[in-house]
Order: sequence, then C-alpha cells, then structure tokens
Amino acid sequence: MAETARTVIRDIEHHGIIGDLRTCALVADDGTIDYLCWPNLDSPSVFTALLDSDIAGLFSLAPDWSDARRLQLYLPDSNVLQTRWLAESGVAELTDLMPICSDEDALPRLIRRVVAIKGEVRLRMRCAPRHDYARARTQAIADDDSVRFEAEGQPSLRLAASIPLELDEEAAVAMFTLHEGEQALFVFGSADDEKVIADNIEPCLQDTLHFWQNWTRKSHYRGRWREMVERSALALKVLTSRKHGSIAAAATFGLPETLGGERNWDYRATWVRDASFTVYAFMRLGYTEEANHFMHWIGQCIENSTELPHKLQVMYRLDGHCEFKEESLDHLSGHAYSTPVRIGNDAYRQVQLDIYGELMDAVYLANKYGEAISHQGWQRVIRITDYVCENWQNPDAGIWEIRGEPQHFLHSRLMCWVAIDRALRLAIKRSLSMPYQRWYDARAAIHDDIWANFWNKEKGHFSATRGGDSLDGALLLMPLLRFVSATDPCWLATLDAIKNTLVHDGMVKRYQLADTPSDTLKGEEGSFTACSFWYVECLARAGRLEEARLEFEKMIRYANPLGLFSEELDARGHHLGNTPQALSHLALISAAFFIDRKLSGNGTQWQP
Repeated sequence: MAETARTVIRDIEHHGIIGDLRTCALVADDGTIDYLCWPNLDSPSVFTALLDSDIAGLFSLAPDWSDARRLQLYLPDSNVLQTRWLAESGVAELTDLMPICSDEDALPRLIRRVVAIKGEVRLRMRCAPRHDYARARTQAIADDDSVRFEAEGQPSLRLAASIPLELDEEAAVAMFTLHEGEQALFVFGSADDEKVIADNIEPCLQDTLHFWQNWTRKSHYRGRWREMVERSALALKVLTSRKHGSIAAAATFGLPETLGGERNWDYRATWVRDASFTVYAFMRLGYTEEANHFMHWIGQCIENSTELPHKLQVMYRLDGHCEFKEESLDHLSGHAYSTPVRIGNDAYRQVQLDIYGELMDAVYLANKYGEAISHQGWQRVIRITDYVCENWQNPDAGIWEIRGEPQHFLHSRLMCWVAIDRALRLAIKRSLSMPYQRWYDARAAIHDDIWANFWNKEKGHFSATRGGDSLDGALLLMPLLRFVSATDPCWLATLDAIKNTLVHDGMVKRYQLADTPSDTLKGEEGSFTACSFWYVECLARAGRLEEARLEFEKMIRYANPLGLFSEELDARGHHLGNTPQALSHLALISAAFFIDRKLSGNGTQWQP
C-alpha cells in the first residue's frame, strides 16, 4: 500500500462543502476530502490534493466497488452531507459533518460515518494530512486506538476510529468489511481535543442538524425555486465567520478560471464588495442578525485603518487584519496542472472605488431593515462619503481587479454615485446632519459624467470605460442599483448589446479579453456566474419576464448536483474557479426573488 504520486483530477463541480462557521472542507463524490484548511478557513491547508495530486493530502473513504453509482445529497435544510454508492451487490452511505459547538473558539472536527445499508461492503480508508499547504513533512504516529499527525511548528492532529488503524507512509489506513446494518466511525481534529474520539456520534449529528435546520426556518422566502434559494443561503452561511461576522468570498484558493491557465486566485478573505452584496441577500431573506454582525465587523475594519480611517481596503482577512500578501506555492502542480497556485491576494493593495457604493448600499439596507445607525457609525459614513466626493474622478483597478494600468471604469463611477445617493437617502430618512448641498452636487456631477463620457453614441450603448466602446458584465448592475430605469431605451440597447456580445446560452462573460488591453494576464476565462444571474434579473426588470424565467431555468441547471455554484462556467457549463462562490449564490437569490415577485404580481413586497 505504498504511497504514489497518483494523479486524480476530481472536477470542481463534483464536490460538496461542509463547515462549522470557522473553516470548511470539500468532499468529492468519490468520498474523498481533498481540501481542508485548519483550524481556520484562511489557515494553511492540511488536505490539498485538489490542487495537486493525492500525495498533497487527503482523507479518502469509499467502498471497494468499481461499478457503483455515486450520488451526493444534503440532509434536508442542512450542511450535513451524504455520499452514497449503489452497486449490484449492495448500498453504502457516508455521512460527513463538522459539528458546530456552543464555544465559537472550539477547534474544528471532521466526523465521518459509513454504514452498510444493504449487503456486505468492503471499504478502504486513507487519512494523510500534509501540513502547511503540503510544504511541511508530516509524521504519522500510532497512539493507542488513534493516529497522531505531527509536523514541526504546525498544529498536531489526530484521527480516531471505531476500527483498527494501520500506518502506511505517514498515513493512517484501513481496509475493513461492514455487514448490512453495521457502521464505522472516524473523527479527525486536534490531537489535544478530548472530543476527538470515535464514540456515539448520534447526539452530535442531531445537534448539528438542528442548528442548520433551525437557521433555515428563519428564512422569509416562500416563493418559486425555494430549494435553490435556501441552498444558496446555506452556502453563504457556511462561508460566514461566527466569531468575526466576516464573510469569505469563497472557501478555496488557487482553483483555475480556465483549466491549465494562470488565473488562479485566493478567495479566502472578505471582499467588501462581495460581502456587502451578501448582506443584501441575507436582508432579503430575513437574516438580519448576519447583516448586523457583518456591519459591526466592517465598522471595526474602518476604525482599524488608522492612517486613513475613511479609506477602505478592497479586502480584509477574516479576522479584520489588513495584510493579505500574495505568494505562489510552486511545489504544487495545480488543479488540472493550472499554475501558479496562489495564496494571499495582492489586489488588497489596489484602489477600487466601487467598493464604497456596495458598502453604502449595504449600510442603507441594514438601517432600513435592521439596526438603526449609531452616532459613531454615521460619522464613519460622513468620512466615507466625503472621500468619494473628493475622489470619484480618479482612475482605478475596477471591479474585476485589472492588474494593468488604472482606468476610468463606468462601474466605478456608478458605485460612487450609489455611495453618495445612499448616504443622502439615509440622512434624510433618519434626519441626520450632513453637508447636503455638497453631496447633492457631487451626485449630480457623477450622473452627468456617466451620461456625457460613458454613453457611446456611435455604438448606441453604454461603454465599460470612459470614451470607449467595449462592454462589461458589470454594466448589468446599472438598473439593479436604480441608476437608470430598467426600461429606458438607452439601457435596453445596452442590454441587447451585452446579449449579442457577452452571452452564450445565458452564460455571461465579464468582458471580451480582446477589448480589454489592461488585462495583462495570459489565457481565456469562463463565463462569470454572478453576471449571468444579473443578466436574468435585468431581463425580468425590463419586462421580458418569460425570457428571464427561461434563462434562469437554464442557469440553475448548471449548478452541481448539490445546488452549488463556483465562480465561473466553461462553454459547456462545467464549473471553473473557486467554490462555492458567495457572489454567485447571492446573485441567484436576487434574481429568484425578483422573478418570483413579478410572476406573483406582487409589486409591493420587499423594496430596496
């Protein structure tokens, strides 16, 4: 049973996610946990096979059946995952969960229970963590009825099991047989955690199920596509830090936007933009606690930026720390040989003016449907809005974090307009003091600038850049954020131009690389899932309801069998990029909400 450099490419879409609101693990449909960062979501990984080969660390558990059909499902209204194998000779069922403890500082545990549902099942198990992104030498040590995993300078880990374990090349292994009705238990976690024992897991399973199901019941959504909406909400929740209130953009790092390409980023941080949109989705579903917790977190981030408290970073670490230095893990071969595999993200140093608009939109909604803004909070808003008034004319890196020269992007202008507009609305609603005339004049100036410099008369549509003629999927936010009427002829012409240029069977690219010289990276990328749902919502708002409904139905078929979406889709609808992606799921929620409202003839329901 010697360890070999076996190359198994488990497709991105063939994974489910489990988590405990501190970290997450990906479980492939062959029963392999091939991705886990421990103990936090942004800690170094201990299972990294998804980004290399199996020797980079995994926890595999599966029947010794070559012809079995594999299926995955979540237990209803939860993030407890089951993987099932159906063969002529029997049925096996694997349940995976990460318990959510009352102590938010409790170290994570992986619990795996495999049951022989029918017939006799012979199974193989291999647990081979590799510390520090598979950079550290991990040693496996037998310890009574468990195995410890040690690496210098790294946290000690333990695997406990209800069956005998053996050692094989710094891994815990087992081959065993279960008869119908029998089960085996495996618990993985800290070597110092007294709860890492292979004992009766039923109370823990029930407690975890009750947590997720009670949370799901708080949703106000009762419309069409309810299962997809609730699965999206559960995906967003599992990316949320219970301790800090921050929301990760995705669970993973380094997964490619095109197979074999170099667009491989780390999304284990909180983008102000993505998290603000996530608050928007939570508010629509009635999850005000999550929205309020995030707003407290982002307020603390602003306060911690002592040099310029009004100047936000693009992203922050999940604990609110500012630095997210980028480096390449050159020892990893990458998913489907896509290199470099990056951790950290130097985009945190960029200037992206659009984040102020997304943040202020979230502040406005949180105040309208959640907690009223405090005096200190309003002082932060004043500083942010004044900063936007002073800087909206500057070029920046834009929403897509272009690594070439800064440009004047329409989306950045639009979001500066949103920032000031929402600050004005909030001040008027709450009778708060403000420099009204200054803000009003700046908002009007941005409005006029967009119409004068970003409307291309020759092409007959809005342009992504000042004085240009190219299109951009981010333009789809213009009517969604109420800058322009969804039925304005100029906007409808832009929507049709996007359809003819960027849309492929409902899947929308962010932009055409040939039209974007500031994108200096090599290779193509897929269609952007969030843009595709924004497109659907724009169709519905334009009154093209049947077209919107059909395109929405197409899009949700591109979800994986568990209802999860990654960042992008290839031309055949297969998943690309980091997964699950918060921005994809919140855009799905927004589109489903609006289409359902229109189909129900309810124009007075929740309004932004």
